[in-house]
Amino acid sequence: MKRQKITLEFMLKASPTLLYQFLTSPSELVRWFCDGIEVTGETLYIFSWSGYPEAARLSEDIEEELVHFDWLDEDREGEYLQFKIYQAPITSETILEITDFCDEDELDEQKALWDAQIKVLKKETGGGN
Repeated sequence: MKRQKITLEFMLKASPTLLYQFLTSPSELVRWFCDGIEVTGETLYIFSWSGYPEAARLSEDIEEELVHFDWLDEDREGEYLQFKIYQAPITSETILEITDFCDEDELDEQKALWDAQIKVLKKETGGGN
């Protein structure tokens, strides 16, 4: 089955500075994104969900703007997870743009998963529900 790239945008009340910490700091990532995390060196991240690890390399890191992880699993070759942070020009609200991949038949489930994750992120960053 073909994997599909998806891009989602979420508005948050958190500042780009605070949001960036929640996207890069292991102690903050476990508060909203994964069950566990191990960082080796400066770029190898091993995320775990329900005891299943997934390794990724932090390949791009622009403070308060962009965090890009390349997945290292052979089954996910060429796939990545990217967080892009920017501010809405009129409202100055912080926008988090997420690029991820999923199976074509799992698009709705993947969107629902990200909606749930972002709801937790908003709560953790003081932005409510």
